[in-house]
Amino acid sequence: MNDRILYVRLPCNPIFPIGVVYLADHVHKLFPDVAQRIFDLGTIPPLDFGSALDRCIDEFKPTMIVYSWRDIQIYAPVGGRGGNPLQNAFEFYYARNPFTRLRGALGGLRMVSSYLTELWRNQNLIQRGLKRARRYSPQVRTVVGGGAVSVFYEQLGKVLPQGTIISVGEGEALLEKLLRGQDFSNERCYVVGETTPRDRLIHEQPAPLEKTACNYDYIAEIWSDFDYYLQEGDFYIGVQTKRGCPHNCCYCVYTVVEGKQVRINPAEEVVEEMRQLYDRGVRNFWFTDAQFIPARRFMGDAIELLQKIMDAGMTDIHWASYIRADNLTPELCDLMVKTGMNYFEIGITSGSQELVRKMRMGYNLRTVLQNCRDLKAAGFNDLVSINYSFNVIDETFDTIRQTIAYHREMERIFGADKVEPAIFFIGLQPHTHLEDYAFKNNILKRGYNPLAIYFPWVAKKLLWNPEPLGSFFGEVCLEAWRRNPNDFGREVMNILEERLGVAPLEEALTAPIDSKATKELTAV
Repeated sequence: MNDRILYVRLPCNPIFPIGVVYLADHVHKLFPDVAQRIFDLGTIPPLDFGSALDRCIDEFKPTMIVYSWRDIQIYAPVGGRGGNPLQNAFEFYYARNPFTRLRGALGGLRMVSSYLTELWRNQNLIQRGLKRARRYSPQVRTVVGGGAVSVFYEQLGKVLPQGTIISVGEGEALLEKLLRGQDFSNERCYVVGETTPRDRLIHEQPAPLEKTACNYDYIAEIWSDFDYYLQEGDFYIGVQTKRGCPHNCCYCVYTVVEGKQVRINPAEEVVEEMRQLYDRGVRNFWFTDAQFIPARRFMGDAIELLQKIMDAGMTDIHWASYIRADNLTPELCDLMVKTGMNYFEIGITSGSQELVRKMRMGYNLRTVLQNCRDLKAAGFNDLVSINYSFNVIDETFDTIRQTIAYHREMERIFGADKVEPAIFFIGLQPHTHLEDYAFKNNILKRGYNPLAIYFPWVAKKLLWNPEPLGSFFGEVCLEAWRRNPNDFGREVMNILEERLGVAPLEEALTAPIDSKATKELTAV
């Protein structure tokens, strides 16, 4: 077999590229004679992107190039392209001071310019690599996948080269068929200019796959920059313990990209993978699952994994993940602390049980509080980040007061200095229940371009902060940035409490059974 696969990770923040690593490992186990190489543009200076890619292709002469495109969206509550995208948007939309609005407009222009430049740059790198590789293999195939592609696969088909295979979700089964020369038309993919994506392609279930431990000796052979992520222990290295998410959170695209069927990786294989990294000096691990414990029926798997980590003697590690804290038990809490969990994130969206239900989150906030008390009792004394997305459907001043009450209770459990409120405003994602809700309520028109955030009227709709509370939250956030930009989340909570007060905690933990919004979201 003369196949030569080059994996090109397109530029993004320096996050361990676990997707291409796992793909290369999977291919090697099935096709050990296939030559492979990983080329990570995240480790290359921007001015050298093109020339470095040329040199790699000239040296390796691939017959297939697999591009991983991770990032496209630009709204975030932290510094990013040209500054803080959320702050730029709020200054432009909500500031009363004309100079502040001008600053927001200029910051927004820089952000949009950077965004468009990155889109053009990545398209150009894909085209450049394909053109270069054709010097050595005229029939070279190009596959483009990754997180950004899985969400925006319909739009990217209009800008990528003819013949490019656009892969949605997981790519192992697709690469297997390509290497075997088999028909791949039933995989979650389509070919630019030759086929069109099937209706609801992203909602199709991925192929079942039981993953074994990644062979990092092999990965080190084919990836010259592997040690970049191991130096000085700066990075949390990703390890996947499962794929899939069974929930229906109205704004989240994970459940369609990864599928609703949760597929557990055998605990002994996960530990073996960690052991290989541990022996290379890694002490910080990030479990990259959509949720580390997605539902109560998977608690036993989590217990087994953590117990096997303890039995393996890796006692000086730290790990972190997203966790549904409603699925903890005292036994799990004890194991989490003993195995070194030093940070976790929970995305409860709201501290109002009424809104949690309307968002289809599936949380019982009372249970979350009790489980957090158990975690604290087990000895957890590190940081917890709580994601709040204000102004979700049917937000009111009463539900805001409930969220404040809930957050203050979390501070009482862990300590105010240990609880970090991460303030998000939902980015409206394609293929989600929230997008369907927006169509039904004439907030968006079908056929809109979710990448067209360079139009302010599109960007404002995709950053979910509708009136009548949109302007109120805009003012609160602007005041928080003025008062304490380095602790934005806590300052937002303080200002909301100053303006609105705090509800009784019991009010936050109870909710009516039904509502119009719940029925509408359920319908879509």
